[in-house]
Amino acid sequence: MSFRRLLLSVTAFTLLAGPVAHAEAQADARGADAVDTVLVLARDKAGLLEKQPSDTVFGIDKPLIETPRSASLVSDLTLERFGVETLDGLSAVSPGTHTASFYGVPGSLNIRGTLAENYFRGFKRVENRGTYSTPIGGAARIEVLRGPPTPVYGSGKVGGLVNFIPKSARDEGRFLAQAEGEFTATFGSYNKKLVTGQFGAPVSLGAAEGGVYVYGEAEDSHSYYRGLYPRRHLIEASADFDLGQGWSTAIGGMGFQSDGDVQTPGWNRLTQELVDRRLYITGRDTSLKDSDGNGRLTPNEVGFYPYASALYIPYYGFGSSDPVHTLDTGVGKTTLNRRTVYISPADFSKTTTGTLYFDLAKDLGADRSLKLQLFHDRQDNERFVSYGYPSAIDARVSEARLTLALPTTVARISGQTLVGASHRSFEGRRRESFNSGLIALDRRDLAFGATATDTIDSPFTDEPGGVGLRWENDNRSEWTQSGIFFTSDLEAGRWNLTVGGRYDRYEVESQDTGFLSYTVTGRQSAGRNKATWNASLTYKTALGLMPYASYAKASALEMSQAGDIAPSLVRDGSWLSNSDLAEAGVKFQLLDGTLVGSLAAYRQNRTQLTNSSPPTVQGTRAKGVELELRWLASEQLSFTLAGNSQRTTMKGPDRSFQYIPAYTAGVPGPSAYGGSYVVWSFASLPGRGGDYAYTLVPKSVLSLYGAYTSKGYDWGQAGATLGVSHVSQTAGTVQNAVRYPAYSVVNGSAYLTRGPYTAQFNVDNLFDTFYFTPDADTYANLGALPGKGREWRVTLKRTF
Repeated sequence: MSFRRLLLSVTAFTLLAGPVAHAEAQADARGADAVDTVLVLARDKAGLLEKQPSDTVFGIDKPLIETPRSASLVSDLTLERFGVETLDGLSAVSPGTHTASFYGVPGSLNIRGTLAENYFRGFKRVENRGTYSTPIGGAARIEVLRGPPTPVYGSGKVGGLVNFIPKSARDEGRFLAQAEGEFTATFGSYNKKLVTGQFGAPVSLGAAEGGVYVYGEAEDSHSYYRGLYPRRHLIEASADFDLGQGWSTAIGGMGFQSDGDVQTPGWNRLTQELVDRRLYITGRDTSLKDSDGNGRLTPNEVGFYPYASALYIPYYGFGSSDPVHTLDTGVGKTTLNRRTVYISPADFSKTTTGTLYFDLAKDLGADRSLKLQLFHDRQDNERFVSYGYPSAIDARVSEARLTLALPTTVARISGQTLVGASHRSFEGRRRESFNSGLIALDRRDLAFGATATDTIDSPFTDEPGGVGLRWENDNRSEWTQSGIFFTSDLEAGRWNLTVGGRYDRYEVESQDTGFLSYTVTGRQSAGRNKATWNASLTYKTALGLMPYASYAKASALEMSQAGDIAPSLVRDGSWLSNSDLAEAGVKFQLLDGTLVGSLAAYRQNRTQLTNSSPPTVQGTRAKGVELELRWLASEQLSFTLAGNSQRTTMKGPDRSFQYIPAYTAGVPGPSAYGGSYVVWSFASLPGRGGDYAYTLVPKSVLSLYGAYTSKGYDWGQAGATLGVSHVSQTAGTVQNAVRYPAYSVVNGSAYLTRGPYTAQFNVDNLFDTFYFTPDADTYANLGALPGKGREWRVTLKRTF
């Protein structure tokens, strides 16, 4: 056996089979097991297996298959083979990850029933629930953790996180041996146009050895939904170097700009007949007039501002209506085209983000190392949605982290410990207008289209005479988090114990100077100390089974969509919340490492912030079971299975402000759609005074995919992927809500490679299945997004 093959065998065995004694690893590398491992790597044609340990879960490099927590790895090759273009598509390969529509913009992933947090190389980014479509094309891999962040990463809720690892010249722990790159051009249905390019090269600067890598993409497309035209630009750049004498560094960043990630609630005027038969109630209310002819309703044209009495009626348990709410023109029914959604030419969303990072590390010898990391992330967004929800966000977050890695040996117990400190600071401004009652989602007749009397005024316009809409919330917020942390990964025979914790000092300041903020006046400030911890125990059997149990106590700031904290939460002390997780399961590597997976059961308690005014912190309780399988059945064929069964409960009483549908208020649609019905406390509705099921998230999602890759021939190589995802029934959250049936979506792709050229063909929703995903948050019972129908695209790639 050649030295190179021996080295590859040792490395592959260590990464795939996990930590074992050094002598055993050497012996195995020289024997048949090493050959088997090389064969396993050769069989992984869809990028399903982890090729290097990850520090996502505990901060310590440890293979995910041996980490006692439910987590999934998605490589860039898997993203390509499975045709995943947005975060929502990760449900195909990661269990427990299905997202209710956040108004059609996939900004964050829903994990275990609640929205997860976005990370970049282990650092939490500025909040993005649905501000812009989080780009994933430049990822070397994406790691999905179902549980709290490691103490090294900071505090966070137990629901989960998505960690984005950008492309770099350090390939699987080694630098590129030679320059490489690729260009792609994608064309598809609905005028899809996307181009990407990437280039990496080794670089030597005196004693410094390393490399640089650049990735870029540009998209100018239409959408399946009429009226949406996403345009995006992304650039990533990085430089990684070993400086000599144990020093190493990494520096890089990502810039992103989008114009067209417009939020849409999808369909309004929800009825069961609309969901089942697409029969939509038409009609318009002409009682309100655009008297100044500016193409929209200004507050003075709606009623006595700021309470807009002409558009909404509070519901107090008995049905009532108003003549100005009644549809008086074009009332009837029609079949609504699924490509038609709630949109107008006035709607827009413009986002710019910038992300920077810097690492400096020193290998101190004897398994000791010291690392300094700096991180900065900024988000700017201006957004207008014509049903009455303008927003402007300017937020930035910076973090510094110092980590010392130390070997740990006590008698027969050995392992590694990380200790360190971090400081994180935030400064942001969030401006929004939705408090005055100028929102009437059902007012627009989607079959007719947008009109001046269902388009609400915008603070981005300057109305003469001071009659225009003003920023009702204008919250400036600053906060800092300073803490110390530790994590230890300890082994004794077949037992593995991982423990960690951190202690933080939080300081927050916030003030809302909006025109109609419904919150406390003046600058509010507070401070608090908080400790969090987690512990996990694993037993490694000789059969390749690894049962484990884990428990975590976590804390997190209750942040709004910009990452800011509302003054009312600072005043009443609810700005810092607690959460906990209990999880047990088994991970396994069977059939000589060709079958890997996990089975996990969990119970968690955590909170989520409602988007009402003032915002309220709502408790949730969730429990479920998750299964993940990845099987390399042969050198040409592989399969994945990701499934879950879960139930999320909202802890009562839910006192949030909510919009409710007309049928809940006992009013026929044609007598109500000209305005809105609201409740000041959701708990006041029948059957909602206590706990209730969060039915916006399906109880189960099951995805089964198969990938085939041919042998290499003189003419090249070909392959195909085919998969189906089944989603169970969902429903609104009011009593007797509209129900959205279960559905199954089939996706497929095929590719052909000849030399440096590859052509790939993808089809999403192959059988054109009709389905819905309900909206999230305050308008969840008023809108639902019809799923995209069949879409296709062709990608041409040239590598060099």
